[in-house]
Amino acid sequence: MELEDIQRRLRECVAASGIQQKELAKRIGVSAQTVSKYMKKDVFPALDTFAKLCAALDVKSDYILGIAEY
Repeated sequence: MELEDIQRRLRECVAASGIQQKELAKRIGVSAQTVSKYMKKDVFPALDTFAKLCAALDVKSDYILGIAEY
């Protein structure tokens, strides 16, 4: 699994959640720009932030990481 694949899955999960990036950022304790970087740049969240991100999106980390299907 490449970072681009992880970012694509993350973008899909954010879109499916209906949560705006600004609200998602607030829920996980980062800036909206940081959330954007997670989805578009070569930036991956710290593990604790990734766990919060998965919880906020109500998605399993295994899916975003490409280990399991949705």
